[in-house]
Amino acid sequence: MMKKSSLLFLLLVFHAPFLSRADDTHSQPEIDALTAFKLDLHDPLGALTSWDPSTPSAPCDWRGVFCTNRRVTEIRLPRLQLSGRISDRISDLRMLRKLSLRSNSFNGTIPPSLAYCTRLLSVFLQYNSLAGKLPPGMKNLTELEVFNVAGNRLSGEISGPLLPLSLKCLDVSSNVFSGQIPSGLANLTQLQLLNLSYNQLNGAIPASLGKLQSLEYLWLDFNLLQGTLPSALSNCSSIVHLSASENAIGGVIPAAFGALPSLEVIALSNNNLSGTVPFSLFCNTSLTIVRLGSNAFSDVVRPETVNCRSSGLQVLDLSGNRISGRFPMWLTNIVSLTNLDVSGNVFSGEIPAEIGGLKLLEELKLANNSLTGEIPVEIKQCGSLGVLDLEGNRLTGLVPEFLGYMKALKVLSLGRNSFSGYVPSSMVNLQQLDRLDLGENDLNGSFPVELMALTNLSDLDLSGNRFTGEVPVSISNLSNLSFLNLSGNGFSGEIPASVGNLFKLTSIDLSKQNMSGEVPVELSGLPNLQVIALQENNFSGVVPEGFSSLVSLRYVNLSSNSFSGEIPASVGNLFKLTSLDLSKQNMSGEIPVELSGLPNLQVIALQENNFSGLVPEGFSSLVSLRYVNLSSNSFSGEIPHTFGFLRLLVSLSLSDNRISGSIPPEVGNCSALEILELRSNRLMGRVPGDLSRLSRLKVLDLGRNNLSGEISRMSSSLQSLSLDHNHLSGVIPESFSALTNLSRLDLSVNNLTGEIPPLIATNLVYFNVSNNNLKGEIPPSFTNPSDFSGNLEKKRRKMILMIVTAAIGACLLTLFCCFYIYTLLRWRKKLKQQSATGEKKRSPGRTSAGSRVRSSTSRSSTENGEPKLVMFNNKITLAETIEATRQFDEENVLSRTKYGLLFKANYNDGMVLSIRRLPNGSLLNENLFKKEAEVLGKVKHRNITVLRGYYAGPPDLRLLVYDYMPNGNLSTLLQEASHQDGHVLNWPMRHLIALGIARGLGFLHQSNMVHGDIKPQNVLFDADFEAHLSDFGLDRLTVRSPSRTAVTSATIGTLGYVSPEATLSGEITRESDIYSFGIVLLEILTGKRPVMFTQDEDIVKWVKKQLQRGQVTELLEPGLLELDPESSEWEEFLLGIKVGLLCTATDPLDRPTMSDIVFMLEGCRVGPDVTSSADQPSPA
Repeated sequence: MMKKSSLLFLLLVFHAPFLSRADDTHSQPEIDALTAFKLDLHDPLGALTSWDPSTPSAPCDWRGVFCTNRRVTEIRLPRLQLSGRISDRISDLRMLRKLSLRSNSFNGTIPPSLAYCTRLLSVFLQYNSLAGKLPPGMKNLTELEVFNVAGNRLSGEISGPLLPLSLKCLDVSSNVFSGQIPSGLANLTQLQLLNLSYNQLNGAIPASLGKLQSLEYLWLDFNLLQGTLPSALSNCSSIVHLSASENAIGGVIPAAFGALPSLEVIALSNNNLSGTVPFSLFCNTSLTIVRLGSNAFSDVVRPETVNCRSSGLQVLDLSGNRISGRFPMWLTNIVSLTNLDVSGNVFSGEIPAEIGGLKLLEELKLANNSLTGEIPVEIKQCGSLGVLDLEGNRLTGLVPEFLGYMKALKVLSLGRNSFSGYVPSSMVNLQQLDRLDLGENDLNGSFPVELMALTNLSDLDLSGNRFTGEVPVSISNLSNLSFLNLSGNGFSGEIPASVGNLFKLTSIDLSKQNMSGEVPVELSGLPNLQVIALQENNFSGVVPEGFSSLVSLRYVNLSSNSFSGEIPASVGNLFKLTSLDLSKQNMSGEIPVELSGLPNLQVIALQENNFSGLVPEGFSSLVSLRYVNLSSNSFSGEIPHTFGFLRLLVSLSLSDNRISGSIPPEVGNCSALEILELRSNRLMGRVPGDLSRLSRLKVLDLGRNNLSGEISRMSSSLQSLSLDHNHLSGVIPESFSALTNLSRLDLSVNNLTGEIPPLIATNLVYFNVSNNNLKGEIPPSFTNPSDFSGNLEKKRRKMILMIVTAAIGACLLTLFCCFYIYTLLRWRKKLKQQSATGEKKRSPGRTSAGSRVRSSTSRSSTENGEPKLVMFNNKITLAETIEATRQFDEENVLSRTKYGLLFKANYNDGMVLSIRRLPNGSLLNENLFKKEAEVLGKVKHRNITVLRGYYAGPPDLRLLVYDYMPNGNLSTLLQEASHQDGHVLNWPMRHLIALGIARGLGFLHQSNMVHGDIKPQNVLFDADFEAHLSDFGLDRLTVRSPSRTAVTSATIGTLGYVSPEATLSGEITRESDIYSFGIVLLEILTGKRPVMFTQDEDIVKWVKKQLQRGQVTELLEPGLLELDPESSEWEEFLLGIKVGLLCTATDPLDRPTMSDIVFMLEGCRVGPDVTSSADQPSPA
């Protein structure tokens, strides 16, 4: 026995060096491979410092390297910030079973040599920067089960035959793969997880995927997939999660999906799915989450025989579809629901009381529907409710007291409804509330102090109500507030200094109020503040120097106040600032040079102030600058030639200053320029020919300068050209006939000679060449010869004819006057005889109803030394008007806008008028107000509300008199039509409304006016339901000095209707009017309100989306569903849609003029209902 043991010991000792050498034989190539792997990498954390070949157990004692029997089987190096290429030498690790390099910064391609590691079970390369295609030899990895390369930059097509059949998990999401989903994936019969989401895959989902019986997770989100959902997927009996959101998949959902026994989640949001949502999705006991938002489903119906009380459904999202009718009552039987979102549909009627039976509900979103009535009290039974979103409906009544006792609420959104009354005191109990939106309602009273106890509140929106009084000092209690919007109310007083304690505040909007005083210095101590909106108030003082400490500030709008002083030089510290609007103030001084050091600045609006000095040459360093308006100031010097470096500049307005010198030709380098206004300056020299290179230029206004020389070639994109009141000479260029987009041309008061090109006036709406030395015939295409004068041929012959005609006319006029005086004397005698009895029947100071129809013989605005009500046609007094409005009683208020209150005035004789009372603090003095009112009184058209009279007198009282419109506005009409399934508004009626609006707006544009706020609320209907545009020209009556240019600077219009460029620049133009009209037109045709859409989609994108999908019927408002696709009305409707899309083109240059729009809309109808009134002024 001893001999055997000794022999065995000797044998082991003898063979030990050979065994060690065998291990070294395998280890050395692996050490060399890993060393080569390390050498290709950048290792900022020093994670691989332990990779030392000299260590006794190398490489098995290295970090991230794991061995079995001294052979490397695993490499795990996740989240170590490693970068570089994956070495080809990795193929030397022949026993490798697992490779995990996830969450690093590896680049290059996946080495093809990886295919030689045939023992691999799993590869984790996700979240790196790998590029190229999948390695072709992957099919050799016959044991591979997991392959995860998500979050890289891999591209090319996914080839099914290249993948090993052993795969159980394949994740190639978040790459750039393209092509179709290979049908060969069906051969991977062991596949349990397939993630192809976030790529660029197209085509249809292959039906062959239905063969994957083991598949549990199928994720296809965020691709370009089309086609329909293959019903064969219902054969995947093991599937747990099916997701294909954010594609373009159409058709219907196969009802068999609801019968999948293991299905827990189905997510198909943001596709083109339509039809009826199958009821089986709601009654599957295993299904817990159903997300079908942003599709085109039209109904949710289930048979009466099915009971869903056994359903396990917890989350149901049907938002953003076209489901109409009453809220589906049977949904209230799914008692397991925790999240219910049906917002953005067309549900009508009241919120059912039975919804209170959903005791587990945590989120209820019914926003942007047409729900009416009050909030049911039963909803308070949902004790776990944390989110209640009812925004954008037509709910009425008081804000319920019981909401204040739902203590789990974190989000309460009731904005854009018709709630009235006060904010309930019970709100003080909502201590977990994070967001409160009560904006755009009819709430009143003082600032609800109950809200001051909600210390968790981060978002507070009370905008667009009728709150009054002062903002309380206790607002500082809201220490977590980040968003505060109190705009569009009647708050007065000063901004409380305690606002400076809201250290988390990022946005404050106190615009459109009656607030006054100076901006508290404490506002400058809010480090996170990004937005300050204080426009349209009565603030005064200087712009706070302390604003310079607000390093996060991006948007500042202090316009239409009474600020004075200079712009503080410290504004140069606001490096993140993108928009600065200090227009319409009393500010002065020079523009600080520091303003030119703000690299992100896009908008500078300083118009209508008293600024002086030179136009800053440093503006050329603001490479992001898009809109500059310095008009109506006292700037002098020359236009800096360095402006040519501003390649993104869209609008440059320097009108009404004292700028001299010549126009720098470098302006022609501003390739994005659309508006160039240099009117009323002292510019000299020639009009540079370089301006013709501005291929996007729409408006060029160089009028009232000292320019000379000949007119150069102009850009073909021009729509408005004003060169009037200069010293230009030569002929009108023949090339002007090629300016097919030109609608306004003013060359008056120059020294032009020669003939007028015969084709120049083909498309013009306004054409003025008067006071030149032109000759020849007036172009027959232009029918308004009053804008022509000069040495025209045949002038002498015409003059003789005019003298003869005038002499004959004078004789006739003399005879007429004699007859008129005789008749007048007889009428006065008869009137005196009846005066005794007549005075007894009239109240003091009031004439009879019959006498009021006579034209007023006096245009004076005073009577016995006191101001009087001036009427253009009727004769009524101020005392009668005050009596007719019941002393401007609240019950007589028809509407509230930024231009004050509109009252209904019922006079004793039965006459009804509308009286607008402008807000106190109007900046216009009486004389200027009267002058502007007289001008507006002459603007008459059958499709606009005509100004009938005005009053201007102390104490700061300004009244405007209009005809009463008994049939309300377009917004109300469309809502009522939607509530009545639209049958009240058929296609001909909608067409006539749109045409009437277009004609009215076209008349304003032709009269060189812009509206600035086209929206349904500003379209009123008379007794015959004819449309009238209202609220135009009121900026002229409420600002200090009205604009004299064709493109006016006005307050931005209404959210949802204002054009993108107007939102950014603050400039209202004809093109922005046309965009707003296009939105209104689409709303008339589709019934969709702009506010119904999410932040990522608007009505224009939605319409285009339906047209691209070929789902034209989805565009039809319920009242138009009966249109026959074979009829002419169907084609007329589609033409109307196309007109709306033309009007809302992203590039303002691509939008048609209003005259073109009227022409197109008139061509939309071939029936007898198109009137022939065209654009003739109203008989009034």
